[in-house]
Amino acid sequence: MKDIDPVNLGIMWDRLTAITDEILLSIVRTSFSVGVREAWDLACVLFDREGRSIAQATLSMPAFIGTAPFTMQHMLRRFPAETLAPGDVVVTNDPWLGTGHTPDICVMRPVFADGELIGFVMTISHLPDIGGAGLSPQATSIYVEGLILPICKLYQAGEPNQDIHDLLRVNVRTPDQVFGDLMANVNGTAVGGRLLREFMAEYGLTDLRALADGVIRQSERAIRERIAAIPDGVYRNEVDVEAVEGAVSLAVAITVDGDEVAIDFAGSGPSVPMAINVPLCYTRAFSTYAIKCLTTPSIPNNQGAVNPLRVTAPEGCILNAQRPSPTGGRHTIGWFIVPLIMGALAAAIPDRVQAEPGMASLFLLQGKRPDGRDVATQYFLAGGLGAMAGLDGRQTTPSPTNNAVVPSEVWESETGITVVRRRLLPDTGGPGEFRGGVGQEAVLRNDSGYPYTVSLFGMRTVYPARGYHGGGDGQRRRFAINGEQVAPKGRYVLRPGDTLTVHEAGGGGFGDPKARDRARVAQDVAAGFVTADAAARDYGETP
Repeated sequence: MKDIDPVNLGIMWDRLTAITDEILLSIVRTSFSVGVREAWDLACVLFDREGRSIAQATLSMPAFIGTAPFTMQHMLRRFPAETLAPGDVVVTNDPWLGTGHTPDICVMRPVFADGELIGFVMTISHLPDIGGAGLSPQATSIYVEGLILPICKLYQAGEPNQDIHDLLRVNVRTPDQVFGDLMANVNGTAVGGRLLREFMAEYGLTDLRALADGVIRQSERAIRERIAAIPDGVYRNEVDVEAVEGAVSLAVAITVDGDEVAIDFAGSGPSVPMAINVPLCYTRAFSTYAIKCLTTPSIPNNQGAVNPLRVTAPEGCILNAQRPSPTGGRHTIGWFIVPLIMGALAAAIPDRVQAEPGMASLFLLQGKRPDGRDVATQYFLAGGLGAMAGLDGRQTTPSPTNNAVVPSEVWESETGITVVRRRLLPDTGGPGEFRGGVGQEAVLRNDSGYPYTVSLFGMRTVYPARGYHGGGDGQRRRFAINGEQVAPKGRYVLRPGDTLTVHEAGGGGFGDPKARDRARVAQDVAAGFVTADAAARDYGETP
């Protein structure tokens, strides 16, 4: 088939991205849960008829766009393309075939035009509940983490699989919310199919092969060129991360060979009997994300970004957990893959790596609204970003994920939990020529009139975000209930009137603090990012 010229390729590529953005917005606008409507815990990916990813929504979650291409291949092995029909909708939330834990539902629809299969739309979102004991690091087996759907058809030729619908409803705490979000995904894939057919008709395309080939080829060429600019060699790093009891080691060896990269996590600690284990699909997703950030961050993701990479981890290690290891809090370990890789490559490409971030954080709540209706939801916060050469870390910015924080007014209305206070925490960012981003304090009070169960997924409570190239470390994260510090991965009951206080971690600094411009130190003090005492101590400056 004839290649598409570069100008038209660029225009059509942008149009594909616009289509995925519209699909994502349709889901956000029709979802029932605040996790999707306000925190944007979702993704959308388009595939050609061969199951190659060719476009993703701009605000998609990094984890989901990294796992989706492999979920697509699993789905096509279960339901080969020639067996699919218009109106089919395929789903799964299997952690090893999907995104790494049970609450994320993957919804795929084949798209047909004039009776011919032209591609696929996949959407993924985090459901407010999936049953079981509820999402918590305390789970000791995957079998208590909720209902697992194998790859199955939720709809067949447009008709609902009523058994699957009924099975879901009787296994979740908030069936209206769960089904509202699920149907938002189903309808989003229908929107995507319509937009894709309209796009192809406008450009006179009968299939997507030439366009997909061009998009993937251009992306792969660009990332290979940037990889080839990294000096060949083997780059290693190892970090300790707090588990539920004690620490677990994460190790990586990155082999750069010409325009290819092999990432091996041999040496990482074993899986543990707590829900912080990471299936390989999630490990692979954040490995891809880290390399993408270091090479071609401005190019949209597609199959071309995956082709030059190979990711391996020993079976049974915490980064390649096997069934029935619990995985509900896989992000509490998996998010460290990004700074682990950045640290390994810090000597090779110091101008591109970012000091360690304070990271995003989240906790899960289950209880009742003031009107007595059940609620299951998650609340996102963020620490400070790590600094990098020439750039201070941003304050209270999620990393390496990109969830939004639910607006306080919406949160209070949905849960009956009052946001008493949120404020920046000075001196939490690591000092450096370029300063780490500061964290925040958030104080929440249970004013619902009912008890709430809260499950914490705390990180950076023992090991702070490390600074690079002489930069200082950020401050650690802390949790307290009614003023008493609590374990960061515990499960607690917030009774009416109880308060939960979170001090978010700061990001690491970059470069020698004594080299920081004096005017910028004064600006930091004036803005409340750094106190006068800390400026004198860390920068030798007394504003």
